[in-house]
Amino acid sequence: MAILGKAAIAMWWDMSPGWRAEFEDWHSHEHFPERMGIPGFLRGSRWTSAHGGEGFFVMYELDAYATLVSPGYLDRLNAPTPWSTKLMPQHRNMIRSQCRVLESVGGGLARYALTLRLSPRAGSEDALHAYLKAHAAAAAARPGLTGAHLLVTDTPRMAATAEQQIRGGKDRAADWIYIVNGYAINAVTACDGEILNSAQMRAFTGEAPAWSEVYCLSHTLEAARAT
Repeated sequence: MAILGKAAIAMWWDMSPGWRAEFEDWHSHEHFPERMGIPGFLRGSRWTSAHGGEGFFVMYELDAYATLVSPGYLDRLNAPTPWSTKLMPQHRNMIRSQCRVLESVGGGLARYALTLRLSPRAGSEDALHAYLKAHAAAAAARPGLTGAHLLVTDTPRMAATAEQQIRGGKDRAADWIYIVNGYAINAVTACDGEILNSAQMRAFTGEAPAWSEVYCLSHTLEAARAT
């Protein structure tokens, strides 16, 4: 099963060790269920650094881009719970991207996830899309891998929410996001160097910096389905 829906929210942040246990308790038992109760939210997944770092990667899969500005979501963003109000200031170096799903091949979940943040050189958008589409199709069938997905940030126009203000203001955003899922960490990690060291990739991105990290699945929750 590929990524669910046509839109996604992809987020990265760091959490100091002293807050980690309470954060995971809150995120698993209050925040995920709250988000999965919003119409249009289909699945949430939380990932931790596979190399023992302080970073988290969280992704929400949405039925449609319009969910990003839906009344149900905006109501929650502007009415954080007391526990959310306590924990959100501890999200350091937040990057929050509201995205359209351009490509999704294979399975959307596995033990490991490589996430890359990229920016195309002006005029190279179509070429970069074609390169990553072909890479995703090939990667999804490799031993050790299960799927690959391309997201592009398209931030909707809206006022800063109460949750953003708690975190200190406007969140930063990635540009293009490429995710490779797999059950073998060596296979997932190999894609990192393969992409970043590609002459084609350097031609498509120019001098724009790229960022990558490998994460391990910590928790996932899907929306309740009507019976």
